[in-house]
Amino acid sequence: MQEVTGKRTTEKRLASRERTMSTEYEGLNNKDPTIQLRVEKMERDTARQTDESERASQKRSRTKPIRPARRPSKERGTESITGPCKVCGANSWDTDDIRGETSCSECGYIAAENMIDPGAEWINHSDGDDRSRVGAPTTLTLSDKGLSTEIRRSDLTAGGAKRHGMSGKALREWRRRQRIDQRSKTRDSRSRNLSKAMQFIRDRGDLPSQIEQEAASLYRHSVERGLVTGRSIRGVSAACVYIAAREAKIPRRIEDVAEAFDMIEAVEEKELKRTIRLVARMLGTHHITGPEEYFEKFHSDLGLPPRVLGDVRSLWDSVKDNLDWQGKKPSGIAGVIIYKASQESSSPRTQSEVCKVSGISEVTLRGLLKILAQLTAE
Repeated sequence: MQEVTGKRTTEKRLASRERTMSTEYEGLNNKDPTIQLRVEKMERDTARQTDESERASQKRSRTKPIRPARRPSKERGTESITGPCKVCGANSWDTDDIRGETSCSECGYIAAENMIDPGAEWINHSDGDDRSRVGAPTTLTLSDKGLSTEIRRSDLTAGGAKRHGMSGKALREWRRRQRIDQRSKTRDSRSRNLSKAMQFIRDRGDLPSQIEQEAASLYRHSVERGLVTGRSIRGVSAACVYIAAREAKIPRRIEDVAEAFDMIEAVEEKELKRTIRLVARMLGTHHITGPEEYFEKFHSDLGLPPRVLGDVRSLWDSVKDNLDWQGKKPSGIAGVIIYKASQESSSPRTQSEVCKVSGISEVTLRGLLKILAQLTAE
């Protein structure tokens, strides 16, 4: 009996609590009846947005795949007429890309002619429709002018193979292909000759890119004239480097060029001078280097103040027309002029320092100083 009585008491308490909560909820709704309406409206809006997003995703999945834009090689930039036709008032135009004319498609009135295409000059040397061109420009410093492809060694290292996802067997196979590719490019003697000479010019010439191209062009002309036959590739390439620098008025002493090309023996240097004279005579490069072309280089090598360079030029202008300088080495004349100007400035240089830069002996420098002292005394 006591258990039954306890259950009934618990049920009564729960029922009274539910009645109290429902009464409070009804009272809350009575106080603000719009809350329930707002909640319902928010639920409807959320459901509608969800349906719209699902329909949009289904529509996108049914559409055609994205196509790339037209390549610039297939587009023309010759459209120059806008607005209606002056004769018939139509607004449809036909463009003739071959004649460069724009005419009305209704009456045939030619509204523009001799049109200019401001776009790139796309050229296609094959039979395809695509006229685009890619790749680096041609260069004379490569034996094949950069027109062939190359399997780079950096892509066949252990790191390169890991980056490209190649196995050990595939890496060995590609290394074998790379060797075959290199051998196929230098199969004839002319290709091997050009390959070795261009490497000499690039690695040892120490020239700006434009002058480097000129040196490579001189070597190719030397090959065509048969000047390389019977002479070393190293010597002819060194001669072309010296002549290209001389034509561009960039000071290069023969001793410096010979040292850069590992021609340090007296016999090799003498052969280099003979080759320079031969190439210059056969190719018509007869620029004579003057002392003024060495002033800036020697001034920089000696670390003189900027004011000294102006004094050097003034001193040379006052004595350059004298015939006593004929037959003298241009670098030696430049060295003695710079030495004289430095002695009269606040930053003098010794004879040994000037001789080391200009490539002459101290006896030669003192002999040139006597000539300079006579000319300035006059």
